[in-house]
Amino acid sequence: MSTQDNYDKGRGPHKPGKNARKKTVARKNASLKSDSYKKTEDRPQDPTKPKLKFDKTGKEIGRREKPVKEVKKSNPEDGIRLNKYIANSGVCSRREADTYIATGLVTVNGKIINEMGHKVQMKDDVRFDGRRLNPEPNTYVLLNKPKGFATTDSNAKGMTVMDLVANATTAKIKPFGRLGRNATGLLLFTNDDEFVQKFTKKGISRLFHIELDKNLKSEHLKKIKEGITIEGKEITVEEISYVDNSPKSEIGLKIKHTGNSVIRTIFEHLGYDVVRVDCVTLGPLTKKDLPRGRWRTLTEKELSMFSMI
Repeated sequence: MSTQDNYDKGRGPHKPGKNARKKTVARKNASLKSDSYKKTEDRPQDPTKPKLKFDKTGKEIGRREKPVKEVKKSNPEDGIRLNKYIANSGVCSRREADTYIATGLVTVNGKIINEMGHKVQMKDDVRFDGRRLNPEPNTYVLLNKPKGFATTDSNAKGMTVMDLVANATTAKIKPFGRLGRNATGLLLFTNDDEFVQKFTKKGISRLFHIELDKNLKSEHLKKIKEGITIEGKEITVEEISYVDNSPKSEIGLKIKHTGNSVIRTIFEHLGYDVVRVDCVTLGPLTKKDLPRGRWRTLTEKELSMFSMI
């Protein structure tokens, strides 16, 4: 048959004829009826083998499943190997850490450790050549603290500042400095022990906005500015002044003490009750673009500013 004849019959140049199509369908039907297309449970079974039984879902009854190997999960309470702890701190590789351990350059909680495979906890005091190591990257978080939160890293009753920064990082940060439960303002958190030791010794200038129960007398303002002695201890401040365009009961006070109890000590000694304390600046840090109750991590620029203090 010519191509033109195929076109005349509406099949096109490549369509097989009716007889060819019928044979193809017949072959397919025959294949479907063969044993190769039968369900497993419908196939003839070997009489020498035990008869197979199936449940309603078609799953073979009595088939033994391959046992699944149980993967043992690591328990953080078991600690981590000392060489890994040292490597995570960025000092050296694990292999080099083993060498340092063997030569007695590593101490754990004040004791020299020479044992290979020794495990330590994250809270342990691990030192290499006298310097304390930290297996976590140094992290710095700034919080604008609201009222009603205690400044503590323990599981104290009630709300603590740790609840506010719980999602800030996985590092074990702690508050540096203190703010009273009813005080507000800037509070810094870090896991950098060297930073804490440095600025605990030197102090960080903090500017507080303080509200008293009554106007501060000018002679008391002058007395605080010159340095006041309370119970034999002299307390010095960097700056003190009345807040512009506000009643004289509102004071601006800059001081380097890391706690704010000293503020209440100063004013209560002079016969005033402190109504409100708000930390406005902390070193080079301010509350700009940081709403009350929110936190943010410090930038590289801010950290470099601390290095210049």
